[in-house]
Amino acid sequence: MMNSLNLTTGCKRYVKSCLSILALYSLAACSVVGPNFEPTDTIQLPTSWNKNDTKKAELNTRQWWKQFNDPTLNRLVEAASQQNLDVEAAGLRILQARMVYSISDALSYPQVQVVSGQLAKIYTDDKSYTNAALSFDAGWEMDVWGKYARGLESANAALYASIASYNNIAVSISAEVARNYVNYRTFQERVLLSQRNIQIQQRVVEITQVQYDSGNVTELDVQQAKSQLYGTQAALPALQIGMMQSRNALAVLLGTLPEKIDATLASNDINDRIKTYLTQYDSNAAKRASANNQNYSLVPTPPTIDPEIDASLVLRRPDLQVAEQQARAQSAQIGIAESALYPSFSLFGSIGVNSTEESSTSFSLSDSLTVAVGPSFSWNIFQYGRVKNNIRLEDARFQEALTNYNKKVLLAIQEVSNSLSSYQLYQTQEALRLKAVNAAVRAFNISMTQYENGQINFERLLSSVEKMTRSEDSHAQTKGNIANQVIALYKSLGGGWEANSGKAFVSNSVIETMKARTDWGDQLEAPQTLPSLVNQREEQPNIGPGIDNKEVQ
Repeated sequence: MMNSLNLTTGCKRYVKSCLSILALYSLAACSVVGPNFEPTDTIQLPTSWNKNDTKKAELNTRQWWKQFNDPTLNRLVEAASQQNLDVEAAGLRILQARMVYSISDALSYPQVQVVSGQLAKIYTDDKSYTNAALSFDAGWEMDVWGKYARGLESANAALYASIASYNNIAVSISAEVARNYVNYRTFQERVLLSQRNIQIQQRVVEITQVQYDSGNVTELDVQQAKSQLYGTQAALPALQIGMMQSRNALAVLLGTLPEKIDATLASNDINDRIKTYLTQYDSNAAKRASANNQNYSLVPTPPTIDPEIDASLVLRRPDLQVAEQQARAQSAQIGIAESALYPSFSLFGSIGVNSTEESSTSFSLSDSLTVAVGPSFSWNIFQYGRVKNNIRLEDARFQEALTNYNKKVLLAIQEVSNSLSSYQLYQTQEALRLKAVNAAVRAFNISMTQYENGQINFERLLSSVEKMTRSEDSHAQTKGNIANQVIALYKSLGGGWEANSGKAFVSNSVIETMKARTDWGDQLEAPQTLPSLVNQREEQPNIGPGIDNKEVQ
């Protein structure tokens, strides 16, 4: 009994000594090696880009597609934000990054906590023994040099990068929906123009056939009229294919089957426009008026773009936020690698029993109690430059990440400049093409009248028909190009990601499916909503495992 008391007293003293050492280690744990991340100096933006009213500019880009005043486009973009599979996959990557962050956070606590036991039968000669052991082992590597703190910093930056990547995908999806919708309407208008011109050319063939039967023209005129008609008819399937491909692309973006979006595309507003479009002709099928008025154009009318760009919008692009957060995560890896230069300190403890007795003898666990508690350290002193070279490797990777960021800034400048310049040039082209359409339609009407009166030959009539067909088709394409350049400009400015702040990045149906498959505890109970990544170039707090709808300032 006395020996047991002395043992217990000695253990208590030893534990007190270890706790004192633990306190000293905790005081020393404030030393975090490695560089602290500082935002890179951004490549200078074009001086022609003025800084205007940033808040107003942000509002204009927040839901830019609504400026087209097209209800169908609004419905498609909203549906894509909820149904697109790439967006859903990006949301699940945020969930993965949250789990990685939680794992990194858990490393701040004792890394080893193991209960082990065994029961064995041992046979030697004519005797047998029973061995029983049960132990609890714990180990805690103190974060004296900030290795685990840097790991948590890296995981936090990776989490931010996953959120920015989600926003970047949302920007791309909304732009792709708008682009394919514009292409669909452009092809649709070109198809209607082609069908109307086919009707006109069929009328020309009929008139020429009558003239030939009357002996007024030769068969050559008839065959030339038919050749032009067949050529126009042959071009129609290519337009219908483009229309079909744009519809199918929209279906993929919405995560559904093509036939399920036909009703949305064939809205009442569009049907009314088509009816109006088809009535913009004279009663005489061989005559026609220009059908290019914006009031009934099928191509969505884009908003007017201010040529002055607010430079601050470019630096808020989600893909630039991804690149910067990746650099931040890599910066922390330098500190992790540098911590290997110094000794690591740990506390360990073990308590257990281990007894081996003859099979006929009962166990006496009180005599087999083993307690071990104490500090330890390890230091890789002979590494032949491996540790330092690993630090240099991580530093080179960090510098590469900064370089990639600056490259992305240059690409952003290129995209904005290309879109803005193309928009302005297409505007000039559209005005000229509209004049060409009106002139070609007028020339056709005059030539048809003169041909019927025998005032001009058939070649001039065919030439006027061909020029009218080409000019109308080119004008429709130019209208689509203008709308697409507006879309490209808003995409290059990173417009649209703000609209997702506070929205769920994982749908309820997916959450329920994952819960049924795996024990997620309370990890999926918190609101799975996106914070607003405001001004990422400022110091950011840890998001931690509980992302909610509060803005991260």
